[in-house]
Amino acid sequence: MIASLNLYETVPAEDVKIWFKAAAISKFPKNGGACIKYKDKQVAIFNFTRKNAWYACQNLCPHKMEMVLSRGMIGDENLEPKVACPLHKNNFSLKTGKHLNGDLEAIATYPVKIEDGFVYVGFSE
Repeated sequence: MIASLNLYETVPAEDVKIWFKAAAISKFPKNGGACIKYKDKQVAIFNFTRKNAWYACQNLCPHKMEMVLSRGMIGDENLEPKVACPLHKNNFSLKTGKHLNGDLEAIATYPVKIEDGFVYVGFSE
């Protein structure tokens, strides 16, 4: 399962080489997430309407190695947007991927842009 974690690496905005057209904005729930697949990766995309922002991260929770983060609850902690894993409530920053309530490894995060009614996620390969 560690090999699965190795698929995911944060992509800084300046390293984006491919903007993957994920889906129409209407396909994503308000104040919630949905999962897309890009190559061998499952990526959670969140429409955080309360903050008028979009976020993307790996869908794989590093605690139990389950593809569940897209079904997690979103909110904020000290003004930091976060997702809580639906299995064990581990909280991860949607900006940096940092584990906010423990010492798990950070999750990978990806840039998101909205263009012509569609959601795009940035990848480096």
